Amino acid sequence: MSRTAKHLWSLLGGVIAHGGGWKLSFAKGLTVWRNEGFAGLRYRMLSIGAVADGKPVTKANGVPVLRNDYREWLKRYGQIDDALRQTIRQRISEFSVPPLISVIMPVFNPRLDWLIAAIESVRNQLYPHWQLCIADDATQNPQVRILLEGYAQRDSRIRFIPRSENGHIAQASNSALTLATGDWVALLDQDDLLAEQALYLVADNILRCPEVQLLYSDEDKIDKHGRRHAPYFKSSWNPDLFYSHNLITHLAIYRKSLLDQLGGFCTGYEGAQDYDLALRCIEQIQTQTIIHIPHVLYHWRSHVDSTAARSTAKPYAMQAGERALRDHFSRSGISCQVISNGNSYRVRYDLPSPPPQVSIVITSRNAIEMLKRCIESILQKTNYPNFEIILVDNDSDEQAAVAYLASLDREPNIRVVPGPGPFNFSALNNLGVRHAEGSVICLLNNDTEVIDAHWLDELASHACRPGIGAVGAKLLYPNGSLQHAGIVLGIAGWAGHAHKGQPAETPGRWGRASLISGFSAVTGACLVMRKELYDRLGGLNEHQLPVACSDVDLCLRAAQLGQRTLWTPYARLYHHESATRGYDTTPEKQTRLASEVAYMHQHWAHLLHNDPAYNPNLSLEREDFSLAWPPRAYLTEHLSAEAVLAAQYPSTAQIHPESSQQ
Repeated sequence: MSRTAKHLWSLLGGVIAHGGGWKLSFAKGLTVWRNEGFAGLRYRMLSIGAVADGKPVTKANGVPVLRNDYREWLKRYGQIDDALRQTIRQRISEFSVPPLISVIMPVFNPRLDWLIAAIESVRNQLYPHWQLCIADDATQNPQVRILLEGYAQRDSRIRFIPRSENGHIAQASNSALTLATGDWVALLDQDDLLAEQALYLVADNILRCPEVQLLYSDEDKIDKHGRRHAPYFKSSWNPDLFYSHNLITHLAIYRKSLLDQLGGFCTGYEGAQDYDLALRCIEQIQTQTIIHIPHVLYHWRSHVDSTAARSTAKPYAMQAGERALRDHFSRSGISCQVISNGNSYRVRYDLPSPPPQVSIVITSRNAIEMLKRCIESILQKTNYPNFEIILVDNDSDEQAAVAYLASLDREPNIRVVPGPGPFNFSALNNLGVRHAEGSVICLLNNDTEVIDAHWLDELASHACRPGIGAVGAKLLYPNGSLQHAGIVLGIAGWAGHAHKGQPAETPGRWGRASLISGFSAVTGACLVMRKELYDRLGGLNEHQLPVACSDVDLCLRAAQLGQRTLWTPYARLYHHESATRGYDTTPEKQTRLASEVAYMHQHWAHLLHNDPAYNPNLSLEREDFSLAWPPRAYLTEHLSAEAVLAAQYPSTAQIHPESSQQ
């Protein structure tokens, strides 16, 4: 057996535990093998085992631990003791008007022990101001009705309605809704569990943000032995990620008046009725009224027949979700196509007719072979019908380069613009944009190479959408591994590239390397934006940020104007990173970089510590979305809601930015 095989074999036990048992782990592994091959399977196992070269890579309080050992992480940061329970109860007693939360639960043919556990997880809430509204959808087992009636008789907060005929989950949920008298509605499935602090944190956030309409939390899964695994640590409200998969899912809490206005759940979307409900809700509310609670408040039961274990367990659910998305975009007047990708969705937005001209701005100095590869890949592989190339030459002096630039200048859709002086990435790009005739601009490094023919269609279609600022592409190293899949603020002191170095086809943690989603910034190595927005922002900051940080800064300034940054995996290019200018290794370059990072901390410190497109339970030491030791939002002695809110709303504008020429 090879060394690699022995190493993977040693990780097998942890992988099986993480996956919820050997049956589920085998099914998941088979899917990875089919989609990503051995390289993908190997990387997944290494990521779950969180081991590099056979050694633990994370230390918590000086003790080596496995980077993604969720059980160990829960022991350290996910526990509530009696003292904390008492503190929470004291805080609840100080609520002047505690909100009543109606938990609705549709029931059909449940396992009795799991149903009991679900009900008891509500009864064991630290927050006492709740009601549990249960509708049985004509279950044939008479023991279920006896059980539910008994609970309703013993606890006045539990309400029960039996249905005479089976109407499926949407109608059963609506029946449960008729019992609800609270101002808020939480959704709970018959075999899942609420964390004991769940409704307290919900109520606390409601009281601190009176304008809130919808709340959602992080979640994990629980196997048949009661072992928790596979957490989903979510971002703050991220509409494009939500269009890619149901970001909200569990735990979801809605203002009841909003549900009444919408008429509750719609039939015809069974399996995705909660997705349809959320889609209809966001059509009616403002983004600032949606709150994400960065704590695991919901434990999703994982078994062979559940979508918690396998999205393929209920294929009709994905089909219903696709219909729900299409209907949402139709109601919203948005022209697009919705495509199901197995366990996620891709939304392809139609370009305006006719497609706008895109001005591709490239800065360069000498490096003729690299520049040729970039230019020729654009000309030979780009299907987009209307683009121009503006090449800003930064004092090329090699004879071959000068001759090549002269030949390019004779091409009908290429212009060469002199950009003399010391290298200033920001100033050179701003110069190129001033010469641009297109209504959409694309900043593109000369060390990139087009892979997909439709790369520019994809990027431009997003840039033309209302509310979208910068759009970034999936960039790969020449060896095929990921170079850029969005930027996470705070990593390495200021910013890092999400999932950097992972295999090209990896989905990333929770799909973040394979789904269209919002990030706080994208790299200026390939950044597309409407020219009017670029001009309104004053372009890149060429005075304080001449090289490394100006793209991140541009995205954050766009977010202040309500324009969110987007990353798409469906526009792919190679990036031969820093091949012409090199890395920041000389004392002069290091001094310049330190100055730029200092500027970023001075102007964006609140975001560098709390990236709303990331999660405070995730690491700022690594780029792989691994666990933080300790997390930046965990159960303190006060379970501080102030910290929760500060992480989500660092300023009056909710910000979703992305970028960096790293």
